[in-house]
Amino acid sequence: MLRSEFTNVIDLTDYGTDWWLDVVKLASDIYDAPEKYSSAAAGKVMATLFYEPSTRTQMSFQAAMLKLGGALIGFDNPATSSVAKGENLKDTTKIVSSYSDILVMRHPEEGAAKAAALTADCPIINAGDGSHLHPSQTLLDMLTLYREKGRLTDLTIGLCGDLLNGRTVHSMCNALCRFKGIRFVLISTEELGMPAYIKEMLDAAGCAYEENPSLEDAIGGLDMLYMTRVQKERFSSEAEYERLKNAYTLDPAKMAKGRDDLIVLHPLPRVDEISMDVDDDPRALYFKQAKYGLYARMALILTVLRDPKRGSELLKGEKHEGVSCPNAKCITRRERYLPKTFISRGGYLECEYCSYRQKV
Repeated sequence: MLRSEFTNVIDLTDYGTDWWLDVVKLASDIYDAPEKYSSAAAGKVMATLFYEPSTRTQMSFQAAMLKLGGALIGFDNPATSSVAKGENLKDTTKIVSSYSDILVMRHPEEGAAKAAALTADCPIINAGDGSHLHPSQTLLDMLTLYREKGRLTDLTIGLCGDLLNGRTVHSMCNALCRFKGIRFVLISTEELGMPAYIKEMLDAAGCAYEENPSLEDAIGGLDMLYMTRVQKERFSSEAEYERLKNAYTLDPAKMAKGRDDLIVLHPLPRVDEISMDVDDDPRALYFKQAKYGLYARMALILTVLRDPKRGSELLKGEKHEGVSCPNAKCITRRERYLPKTFISRGGYLECEYCSYRQKV
């Protein structure tokens, strides 16, 4: 078992639901009275290392730290850093974390945040690792539900679009299935369906879900609809992306079938999956949702800085002789020095970095 001395936020399930709710309630308080927190992080430095493009996540983390009175370092393009010279992830994060009080990282490879946390000298926040997890997005989605619906229980939630590659929906399932009365409707084509390991996790949690390929048929029974784009950057084939990119479009005709108290969210950016004609519908809250992201990330930064050495388990599985992760997107495929450990689940071995399962 390998532990970190720091309060890393790699996967929300590393902490209990009480911890998540404390962050959400703090975010709500900051939203109502931001002036109370304007110097809460004075004298602290946050590094943002973004190995792939981002607008909302990167800027909201940076704005959050500035609004808390802290300072920033980092990069938003690895081509302008020593990464372009071939520096590995360990060396980059080891050095940058020695300059920082907290480090926020987005990376295209799954498990990268956990890999960085193994040797970093400050807490790591995962700002998205490939198509794996996006915990800060989940916290802002929870804040949106908390503020707009008044609860995080007894909700029917539709997830629509690219459920295969959407780290936001993976994180949401992972978190909200722990609340009473949550039911998911998984709306996607067969090719873009939710990964098996997420459905197995829902089953293990006793969380109800159904799969429905029709957005038009499903929308009428939803409290919240979470639209996602088909993620071009996750496809190996341009032809496959072109075939699937317009599988779902939310337009006024479909919105007319939704309830009056429906709310529509989207992690953004959107392409064509929500018509601009929907933007003026009072149930369309994706821009407000993005604004909530600033306050959720302010609360997350403060929570980590207030208790930076809470400690968290990073690797608790075992090495298996001759076994490596077959997922081409796993961080262990690039960073070969990493200890390759797996958790046994039935007849499968689950990679501790990317959650990919292979038969024993």
